[in-house]
Amino acid sequence: MSECCKKTVRPEQERKKLLNRLSRIEGQIRGIKNMVETDSYCNDILIQSAAVTAAMNAFNRELIASHMRTCVAKDLREGHDDVIEELAQTLQKLMK
Repeated sequence: MSECCKKTVRPEQERKKLLNRLSRIEGQIRGIKNMVETDSYCNDILIQSAAVTAAMNAFNRELIASHMRTCVAKDLREGHDDVIEELAQTLQKLMK
């Protein structure tokens, strides 16, 4: 299966939840950018950066759980065992 052609159709509620999380993270990033532009104290910027990292980790956990319940389960039911290797590689990238 080609990666470029795969899509996931998400329920509207899930899509909104993910997009809201990303919007909050985007706002946090803009805040950090502003802190750099205004010469904020390094430690304060690092604390905000850690908050963004934690927010991205939470986003990733939510998305990977959904992915396993939907996409991976569907592919396995259809006999596409290669999805296990794909998932393993994705988890390795997330754990770097």
